[in-house]
Amino acid sequence: MPPTDGQQAPTFETLLCTGETFRSTTFEEALDGGGVLVFFGFAFSAIDENWWKRYDRANWDEFDVPVLGVSRDGPYAQNAFIRYLDSPFEMFADTDGVAMDAFDLRTEREGMANTSTPMRAVFVIDDDRTIQYRWVADDWISPVPREEIEDAVRKL
Repeated sequence: MPPTDGQQAPTFETLLCTGETFRSTTFEEALDGGGVLVFFGFAFSAIDENWWKRYDRANWDEFDVPVLGVSRDGPYAQNAFIRYLDSPFEMFADTDGVAMDAFDLRTEREGMANTSTPMRAVFVIDDDRTIQYRWVADDWISPVPREEIEDAVRKL
């Protein structure tokens, strides 16, 4: 079961992509006074492209903490996706699934033979790595509860 409010966020290390470069980075290193961790299915999928554009239009890049994406895509795909979107956000390339497994979000994709990705989820995490807000989707297309996430970030 994915961690919930009040629990310590798991730690992991994988490649963090900036749109130009990538390097092995621990989750703690990426946090800056806390953070928002957004798990998603695939770079370049229409659904995820739509959501990342919405986060950008909602000015999530102006939060006092970083917003970090996580998907199974490799670092070159993540960097290409960030550039394609002209996104201000960095994203973890969780190719080995260490982040999604640490957060217990691995799910098999129906109709996609032996393909697993993280369930869509958002965690708002404070500077002590305590989860202040958690949302885990029941499906692949429903919108995130943006106002609830923004309220949780304001309380950090």
